[in-house]
Amino acid sequence: MTAPVAITGLGLLTPGGEHTDATWKAVCRGVGTAARDRALAGLPVDFSCRVPLTRDALDQRVGRTAWRMSRNAKLAVLAAREAVHDAGLDPATWNGDRVAVVVGCGLGADAVREEQGKRLDERGPDMVSALTIPQLVPNMAAAEVSIDLHAHGPSLAPATACASGATAIALARDLLASGQCDVAVAGATEAAITPLTTTAFWRAGTLSRRADAVTAASRPFAADRDGFVFGEGAGVLVLERTEDATARGAHVRARLVGCGSTSDAHHPTAPVPGTPGAEAALRTALTDAGLAPHDVDHVNAHGTSTPLNDAGEAAMIARVLPHRPSVTAPKGVLGHGCGAAGAVEAALTVLAIQHRTVPPIANLQAPAPEFDIDCVTGQPRQQDIRVAVSNSFGFGGHNVVLALATSS
Repeated sequence: MTAPVAITGLGLLTPGGEHTDATWKAVCRGVGTAARDRALAGLPVDFSCRVPLTRDALDQRVGRTAWRMSRNAKLAVLAAREAVHDAGLDPATWNGDRVAVVVGCGLGADAVREEQGKRLDERGPDMVSALTIPQLVPNMAAAEVSIDLHAHGPSLAPATACASGATAIALARDLLASGQCDVAVAGATEAAITPLTTTAFWRAGTLSRRADAVTAASRPFAADRDGFVFGEGAGVLVLERTEDATARGAHVRARLVGCGSTSDAHHPTAPVPGTPGAEAALRTALTDAGLAPHDVDHVNAHGTSTPLNDAGEAAMIARVLPHRPSVTAPKGVLGHGCGAAGAVEAALTVLAIQHRTVPPIANLQAPAPEFDIDCVTGQPRQQDIRVAVSNSFGFGGHNVVLALATSS
């Protein structure tokens, strides 16, 4: 059993808003953010969930270094700045040698690849940007956060598909536990809504085709769910050892008390029947936290709105947690942020604990009849949450579950 760590800061940029409070209010409203996307015009799926910041607005917020960054790195830098500020820390005065950065991604800077490939084909080698590789490599979001924060400790960029954000948080916890850092800035980012990537997801059969009602397209656990809505965003948490946070008088939002990670070792995209890997990750997280299944009050579900994922996850939740804790699924509002989703949803789980409020699942009146889980629908539910779990599952069979608890 690893000692719990304190979560002292949150930073979010999502389709729900430009900062943490805006995102929280959006998920509590329970209205989908999907909209027509001009960049996808003419494709079989032409809608997405984007962060409501234009390129110029994003660059202005990032500042003088924005010219060299891809969009996913910019989102990560802004989320990290918000999280560090929220934690009451100052990169100008902290000991950067003792600060770690763990920022994952699933797809990386796909927009850069597509844009520069088009330049090469249409205009020749001399028109390919010299910044292509520094923007394209998947570690660069973590690197830019490290540079921006003057953080000289370990810098890691885990890529476990849609579990990347949760993996990053679990790795950050381990860095703190092993003494390799005193502060860990951890999360994930994704900004890969491009014509090619969207078409590839469509060809894989994972995207919703509900083009006549795009805001209602993402509907986790609904009987008529037909796929996810492609999204983007960034989520970053600041983690510290509990005794260090207490010593400096930090405001502890919640505690990360357990982590579980497994691999299905089954199929590149399909979950293994019966979801034994996901179940093992949940049970491992609870064991790591010294908790029993009946201690769980709330579940932030992976809830992608795809037929196979939702069916497997709902059955797993009902099997392991038969006392029916409340269940929410933010992808109904925010779409599927892919690599960023696990970090965004971990932050939202922290807020649910802190505000004693469970946001509703957008576009859901009641779960499919075969799902024996307590989905929160319609309005936010007031609930005293002592322990919650956040589930993240990714292509390749990656399963990560984070167990979170109140600050005391």
